[in-house]
Amino acid sequence: MQEISQPKQTQRVALVIQYLGTHFHGWQRQKAQRTVQEEIETAIASILGYHVTLHGAGRTDAGVHAAAQVAHFDATGLIPPHKWATVLNSYLPPDIIIRASAAVSNAWHARFSAAYRRYRYTIYTEKRPNLFVKPFSWHYYHEPLDEFLIQSAMKPLLGKHHLAAFHRAGSKRSHSWVEVQAAECDRNGSLIHIEIQADGFLYGMVRLLVGMLVQVGAGQRTLANFTEIWQEERREEVKYAAPAQGLCLLRVGYPDFPFSGDVWYDTQPKFSF
Repeated sequence: MQEISQPKQTQRVALVIQYLGTHFHGWQRQKAQRTVQEEIETAIASILGYHVTLHGAGRTDAGVHAAAQVAHFDATGLIPPHKWATVLNSYLPPDIIIRASAAVSNAWHARFSAAYRRYRYTIYTEKRPNLFVKPFSWHYYHEPLDEFLIQSAMKPLLGKHHLAAFHRAGSKRSHSWVEVQAAECDRNGSLIHIEIQADGFLYGMVRLLVGMLVQVGAGQRTLANFTEIWQEERREEVKYAAPAQGLCLLRVGYPDFPFSGDVWYDTQPKFSF
């Protein structure tokens, strides 16, 4: 009688990932373009000898950074889940780092299990450029920016709203409802930080939103006008997106997460002058 071999057990592995978005055409694999997903999938395939699909918590655009992107993949083999970070880092290019890896249940999903995503946008307001800040900020020095006006404009965004005004064309998402859980703006010398946390984000939402918030902070739009535009879904009046390099996926939160806070919670340093 021929012996029937038992199928190998699949293990789901979660990753916390940092990357500098400068030389990537975004997270999602694309034909003839360098992407974060493809780089990591290629590294995993080199180790396992077969291709796996890496599922990310969010799809960052070209040029956007991540301090703690989260992803998962399923694999069979002898590598313990907590060792994958060390193994992968020896295969990956210098603009990607795996902060940590861990086993998760097969029901856990990097995208669908997430309770929130949080982004930080950094604006540098000195008139003189600074090479050490340039890769991670929007150099905006044309008019003074009032961070208190920006904070006031963000306050009505809290809660669940239809934010079609900040939805770029090309998205496959069927609706524009977003639950904004936090919206904050603070200044540290010549640097302004804008942070947005929500259950999910529309395609291009943060950069379009920041583009309009800067107009408010510069006195080019009133608070009332800004609020009317998004509440009345006047997408045609939202014309300018903030540059990609100022945006960073700060973290992704989960009800059940196998990583300690020092791995993922707040790992993008804030510059100080």
